[in-house]
Amino acid sequence: EVQLQASGGGLVQTGGSLRLSCAASGLLFDDYHIGWFRQVPGKEREGVACISSSDENTRYEDSVKGRFTSSIDIVKDTMYLQMNSLTPEDTAVYYCVASRSIILSNLDVPSSWDHWGQGTLVTVSS
Repeated sequence: EVQLQASGGGLVQTGGSLRLSCAASGLLFDDYHIGWFRQVPGKEREGVACISSSDENTRYEDSVKGRFTSSIDIVKDTMYLQMNSLTPEDTAVYYCVASRSIILSNLDVPSSWDHWGQGTLVTVSS
């Protein structure tokens, strides 16, 4: 059974940084597409960063390019999202996701992902 446990959210001021962690079990990173989504109350979930196991490229949502970096520690079975230069618009609940099979053109579609972590809240104050 695949399980994802996200952590690391919190309150940070504009311009600050946070690193989210997602401990994974029941999967091998080489065999799974992985990623991060976020959701603001009242809005749809939005893909932030997605790594395809097919080409190992990381795709970032335009508003986070240059500020967010996704990485994997295979030894610790953990994925990370380093978030820098945070703004209030980054305030959201962040979810880590994984899926063994996915259509690459649908990486940013929430329903394409089979496994979701429980979410961790990031609040950026102005």
